[in-house]
Amino acid sequence: MDFCRKQVKSDCEQLLRRFQTTESVRFEVFSQIWREMKFEQIFYGTLKREKRPFSRLILDTACCYFLPPFSFQIRVGGLYLLYSLFHCQTALPPEQIRLALKDWEDVKKFEKDAVDAQHLDVIFILRKLMLCKTFHFTAMPALLAFEKKKKCERSPLCEQFMERASRPQELINIGLLEELSNIHDLYEKMKTSVSEQANLSTNLTRKDLVPELRSTVMDFYKWQQRKDTNEDEDSEETSSQQECSRRAELVASIKSKAYGVAAEASKSRRHRQLEVDFTSSEAGPAHASGHSKSSKPSLKARTNETVHIAGDLWKEATTSTHINCLTTLDSAAEKPKKYKRFKW
Repeated sequence: MDFCRKQVKSDCEQLLRRFQTTESVRFEVFSQIWREMKFEQIFYGTLKREKRPFSRLILDTACCYFLPPFSFQIRVGGLYLLYSLFHCQTALPPEQIRLALKDWEDVKKFEKDAVDAQHLDVIFILRKLMLCKTFHFTAMPALLAFEKKKKCERSPLCEQFMERASRPQELINIGLLEELSNIHDLYEKMKTSVSEQANLSTNLTRKDLVPELRSTVMDFYKWQQRKDTNEDEDSEETSSQQECSRRAELVASIKSKAYGVAAEASKSRRHRQLEVDFTSSEAGPAHASGHSKSSKPSLKARTNETVHIAGDLWKEATTSTHINCLTTLDSAAEKPKKYKRFKW
């Protein structure tokens, strides 16, 4: 079933991309997009022997979006996608969702973040999947087999779904700052208990370490946000400039085509002279005379030029035959015969 892996991944990414544009994590919004795309029909058309392998393939593909390094909204969409695909699959008994033991910590952290943010629909869907025993806990995320390739080809991750790297914010969190403040206060107390008199040699730490560290992280976060906004504005400006330049080039090409070729004058103005202006610097304005109607030679003249008759045939042809009468002009017609007057 590896031949349709790319198609399945592109369909899942299209669904999650539409869910990302809504900027929501509600299951109601996801279910509306699911119904509009008729995503449950992805299982239609599979043969009986292909139902279970295809269900395993599509669940493994959707499970990737439920785990890091994707953003919280994409992970919520991956959770909703797993829930919907699990209940819409045609394999009986239903295929379970493979989940490695090393990824279970990320799932629990995701649940904790959802509880702290009061996303009740996310908590309900996740706990319902756990209650239905849909997860199959394994040692490895991929199924291993004998004589299988060690290095599988991994498709690149979608950059739009990735969460921006924020290592300083993750490292310097509220819990760490509180613990660091407590350790700092304990160190100051132990130092004062050992040496009652203040000695400069013992002042090896800074008193405002925790507040300064917190302010530094906040400044970095604000700088990161300003940089993102500036990049967005620059991209919008460059796109608008490209559009304007493209439009100007199109208008210039249309003008060059219009003025470079002389247009045919209408019948009512053919008696006037037609002026043609060439855009090139070498050719100046030229004056062209009006279109004169060229007179074509007659049929008889063209026949005489093309047809050559030799011998007695030419004499017979020039006699008063029926064809000769038809081809001769009225001026060259024979004079009418004069009849004698009848006498009584």
